[in-house]
Amino acid sequence: MPMKRILPLVAATLLVVVATLWLAFGPKTPKPYMVAAANPYAAQAGAEILAEGGSAVDAAIAVQAVLTLVEPESSGLAGGAFMLHWSPKDKKLDAYDGRETAPAGATPDMFLDDGGKPLGIIPAVLSGRSIGAPGVVALLALAHKEHGKLPWAELFQPAIKLSEEGFKVSQKLHDSIARDPALAKMPVSQDYFFTRDADGKRVPVAAGALLKNPKLAETLKIVAAEGPDGFYKGPVAQSIVDAVHAAPMRPGTLSMADLAGYQAKHRTALCRPYREYKVCAMPPPTSGGIATLQILGILESFDMGQIEPMSVTAVHFIAEAEKLAYADRGKFLGDPDFVKVPVDALLDATYLRKRASLIDPSLSMKHASPGKLDNEEADARGINISIAYPSTSHFAIVDTSGDVVSMTTSVEAPFGSHLMAGGMILNNQLTDFSFLPEEDGKPVANAVAPGKRPMSAMDPVIVFTKAGDFYAALGSPGGSRIIGYVAESLIAVLDWKMTMQQAFDLPRFLDRNGPLEIEEGTSLEKIAPELKQLGHDVLPEKMHSGLHGIMVTPDGLDGGADPRREGKVIAGVR
Repeated sequence: MPMKRILPLVAATLLVVVATLWLAFGPKTPKPYMVAAANPYAAQAGAEILAEGGSAVDAAIAVQAVLTLVEPESSGLAGGAFMLHWSPKDKKLDAYDGRETAPAGATPDMFLDDGGKPLGIIPAVLSGRSIGAPGVVALLALAHKEHGKLPWAELFQPAIKLSEEGFKVSQKLHDSIARDPALAKMPVSQDYFFTRDADGKRVPVAAGALLKNPKLAETLKIVAAEGPDGFYKGPVAQSIVDAVHAAPMRPGTLSMADLAGYQAKHRTALCRPYREYKVCAMPPPTSGGIATLQILGILESFDMGQIEPMSVTAVHFIAEAEKLAYADRGKFLGDPDFVKVPVDALLDATYLRKRASLIDPSLSMKHASPGKLDNEEADARGINISIAYPSTSHFAIVDTSGDVVSMTTSVEAPFGSHLMAGGMILNNQLTDFSFLPEEDGKPVANAVAPGKRPMSAMDPVIVFTKAGDFYAALGSPGGSRIIGYVAESLIAVLDWKMTMQQAFDLPRFLDRNGPLEIEEGTSLEKIAPELKQLGHDVLPEKMHSGLHGIMVTPDGLDGGADPRREGKVIAGVR
């Protein structure tokens, strides 16, 4: 071959080799990451994992482990959770269900008194019966198996170190302890969360005090070394079972077999269009996804973008849409492994337009009735009667690969059942079941049954652009109010084009098919008279939302943390 033909081939080959080496070993363009979580310690732990090259799921494990220590009133490894995970590389959205399950010994009447009436809140919550088989650890293990990068054991090290060396008690944690007199009467909890004053009286651990949790450190070391088996079998599991059976009030039946048999589940995320976006949320057993998508679907009939944010008109339309969604929530939703949930019918565009036609711009409907689905089994169900406390946590994470986690996690009530084992607060999630298995002779979809998962309101959301790219991830604590908090924030971001922080800074309001609850001490009180003229029963209330989220802007990632809590957004590049 002539030299003049060989030289171009050699040059081209050298260019390919140089380009390959440059891509492999040359300087890399820094890629952003972000964590938005409910406590600075937890956000920092997640950010450190991301800075080391960990995935969004890796960071989620570190965040949750630390939250177990520093925000025990809200969530923990002995609770339950729902996670959405987006992988842009695989173009795949995973929905993970880590909701607690009722033990084999659960019965439909377990929350009724001797006269067949529903138990009061305190005797139901502060009992062994309220504790379900926890799902958080199994969920995290399943997600890590599929999306983890760093070793499982490494992800627990920040929480182990804090548990052993101590953390400074936040004002929020101190206040939560101080307003919960029952906590001082419960075994283990009374010694961990309280100290003695000069007179020997129990007083809440002070804000700013250094609090250590060596028992939790032991639990975390076992889980780190043995994986989920270290939680669901062996000494950690036995300590949970012992606490449930030794509960001072109404001991429960949770067994070692119940724990060993627990499984986190893959679910199919619910995704529906809203304006130029696609909004994705969790399916049942949480009601959050369906209810939020219903609210948005109903509001598709109105041009919310042209309505002044937080005006009387805006509040009225959103509140009326919420009434309709909450009415359906109370009748049709439950664990899909036990009851047929008419998901497609509830989210059908024609059905939602019919529901929207019930909204009168000039007058509140006061109380909405559940819709008619032309489904004999669903239409024949009774109305759910349960309790739901506003104590949960939400965090959002984006890693350098663009993977996204939106996770809501909870022990249900503040400090769950108030019982502790292995340094952890044990959940009271079973009180999310309907206390009455029947209503006027009609079976309730959310009735208690062995192995069943109680209906939740947790509502982690991920939003995509029309092109299918990640746009936003958010969620909130707040019990059954979660749905309203998330819906309001989505409308603020998607219709009113607010930043995540601007959306979270807004005054909160919602209507759970009763009074129109507005956040007291905010600008909403100024428009209360006009809302009353529209027929709303306005009720000013303290609102304990804890929204955290991340969105994509032309300038990069933008995060927000609810000012009502102590959350933090940490951004970095790697």
